[in-house]
Amino acid sequence: MSIEVAPLARADIPGAVECVQKAFADDPYFRWAFDDPSKFNLHRNAASLAAHFHYGINCSCPIFVAKVTLTTSDHKTDREIHLPPGSIVGVGWWYSPKVVSMPQSWSVWVQEWLLSFRQLKNNILFLGRGGLNVQRYWIWKQVQQDAQNLLWQDPRGYYFCNVVGVTSEARGMGVGKKLMKCVMEKADREGMPCYLESSKGYPNVGIYEKMGFQLVKEIECADGPDACKLYCMIRTPGSKY
Repeated sequence: MSIEVAPLARADIPGAVECVQKAFADDPYFRWAFDDPSKFNLHRNAASLAAHFHYGINCSCPIFVAKVTLTTSDHKTDREIHLPPGSIVGVGWWYSPKVVSMPQSWSVWVQEWLLSFRQLKNNILFLGRGGLNVQRYWIWKQVQQDAQNLLWQDPRGYYFCNVVGVTSEARGMGVGKKLMKCVMEKADREGMPCYLESSKGYPNVGIYEKMGFQLVKEIECADGPDACKLYCMIRTPGSKY
């Protein structure tokens, strides 16, 4: 068995959605934003993720998926029975740099409106947001924006790693690093910095540090006594990994 990393295609979206849901089921931010498990709607969440993936493809965002491949010479094991060829076991979802001084392009503006329309349609079809705590969502958005306003000092913008997730079956096989390298290598060629926010301090911060990221700030999304910490990290171009 081997893992192949390729750009996200429309046909990959259902598999990518399922992969993200599995990879982030125990994520601290996810548990904080969807704080009442009894209200969580898996299908509504899948529809929201699919809408965002369509947005990413239409905006030419660098989004990659890791797929299982199996050649005739590979030795089959019990583990591989659960990872059939074509299975998506990892997703790396990035946003391209945006020059601060440049206005938003017309095409991106249209895609943002289409995304809003799709989400409104999903709200109607599923009678709500599927258990998302909307107040906490906007707290997170504001805290995130404040942090980026403070930390993003390069006027050319940053490659922003929005999501990198690997299913439990494929962890420990270097899948996450492969997904990161796809964009880090591109960023190095262009001389561009990278940025991410992780909701897990251990072991994620240490893993990202080995890829050249540096922890620059810890931020907290708080709603009363309940809080979720995020670790902001920046990678300068040419850092080792």
